[in-house]
Amino acid sequence: MISLINKFVNKFSISASLALLASILIPTSFSIQAEEIIALANDKAKSSQVEKIIKQANLASYYAGDDGSAEARMIIVDENGNKQMRQFTILRKDQQDLGDQNILVFFSQPSNVKDTVFRVEKKLEGDDNRWLFMPALDLVKRISAGDKRTSFVGSHFYYEDVSGRNPNEDNFTLVAEDEATYTINAEPKAPKNVEFSRYMVKIDKVNFLPIETTYFDKNNQAIRKMEVLNVQSINAIPTVMKSRITNLQNNSYTEMQFRNVKYDVGLPDNIFSERSMRTPPKTWLD
Repeated sequence: MISLINKFVNKFSISASLALLASILIPTSFSIQAEEIIALANDKAKSSQVEKIIKQANLASYYAGDDGSAEARMIIVDENGNKQMRQFTILRKDQQDLGDQNILVFFSQPSNVKDTVFRVEKKLEGDDNRWLFMPALDLVKRISAGDKRTSFVGSHFYYEDVSGRNPNEDNFTLVAEDEATYTINAEPKAPKNVEFSRYMVKIDKVNFLPIETTYFDKNNQAIRKMEVLNVQSINAIPTVMKSRITNLQNNSYTEMQFRNVKYDVGLPDNIFSERSMRTPPKTWLD
């Protein structure tokens, strides 16, 4: 009898110990799972938020109205303070918001770039198509995808700056925000294809225009900076009228100034062609 009682007690003790262990472990396991679920939900919410911010910023920067035209002037200042100027007219038409887009840039001054034309077929999926017409050679040159981050006609702007970088090429993280701006860190998905390792962009919370973008090299040194200097409302659309890109390694820079900005002017699709590069559509450039 005593032996049976001892076995019962031992069995009960083991069962009690297992129950106690389960009571300790199971809530902890549930707690860990809950924390992981909450963390994943927060990450998803943040990812969704930053995606919406980037879409709004891209829309505000490059897709205002269904089409548009503007006169522009670039003042290029080298590290010694020497200045050059470029003057041109931009025509732009959207196929759809945040989608494909056509752009033509016609240079009028100075004489060494007069009648040069830059044309872009912007693609949401895949690489953009870019061409440059050089009148002195009577040649339309295709700009390769690898050259999109090279100087645009001798300025501190790159070809990609003019038409806009495809947001699908970067990973974005919202790192800070205050009452006025969002601050987003962007890292290229193909770092070997670009000269920067990441960039930080500040986006205005009211109009969603990127007002400052700083690029960093692989050593995390700031190498290049874009600043918006003036914004005006054109047809109730917040519009950048002056911006600057600075080479932070030698403080040389290019300032971009706009005037006669117009939206929804009714540009026809057929002017965005190679023919217009050789024979500019004067009706839309006057």
